Amino acid sequence: MSTPHIAAERGDFAKTVLMPGDPLRAKFIAENYLTDAVLVNNVRGVQGYTGYYNGKRVSVMASGMGQPSIGIYSYELYNFFDVENIIRVGSCGSFSPDLHVRDIIVAMGACTNGSYAMQYKLPGTFCPIADFELVSKAVAECNKAGVNYKVGNIFSSDTFYDDANSGMEWAKMGVLGVEMESAALYCNAARAGKKALCICTVSDSFIYPEENATAEERQNTFTKMMEIALNIA
Repeated sequence: MSTPHIAAERGDFAKTVLMPGDPLRAKFIAENYLTDAVLVNNVRGVQGYTGYYNGKRVSVMASGMGQPSIGIYSYELYNFFDVENIIRVGSCGSFSPDLHVRDIIVAMGACTNGSYAMQYKLPGTFCPIADFELVSKAVAECNKAGVNYKVGNIFSSDTFYDDANSGMEWAKMGVLGVEMESAALYCNAARAGKKALCICTVSDSFIYPEENATAEERQNTFTKMMEIALNIA
């Protein structure tokens, strides 16, 4: 059942997969939260694990960076491995003065400057959105955990180093922050008839740059987001 990017068998993945961008964050989640975790994929070092969290079978696998990368992995999980739900657990930059580093964005919708949805040849503009049930559960878990969070649009950018510095233009439309994956994930979920959600921890702030997190902190310390996603799963 192996695909070009996932060396696993049907049934190796749980129905719900947590998907950080960083393979080391996937490894961190598996080692610190899952019991009986088994490595089920390591093609290109994109580590995927399946184990148990509070008795419920759950998987975690990295997506890599950018819409093309998460587009490949989420497509294969949805269409070849019978995965029903993918919850992205990522980091993002914040445009909002109400969000500081380590606060959380629940991405109800994903704006983008990318062309991922053009493959569907739709006669208009497709709006990639999360599954409402997963959004509702995430909000309930955020309230339970007592974290500072906002629900709304996120911007999935195809450019990390944006020469036009366009981020704050999106902020004028109420967009909360920027990352690089959610729009493609939401498109794949819609096309496959499956469910998706992006939960991001703010790692960098356009408003409070002095708070920005290090690479090690992004990898190992965004535990509230991980726990919220695992409780949803």
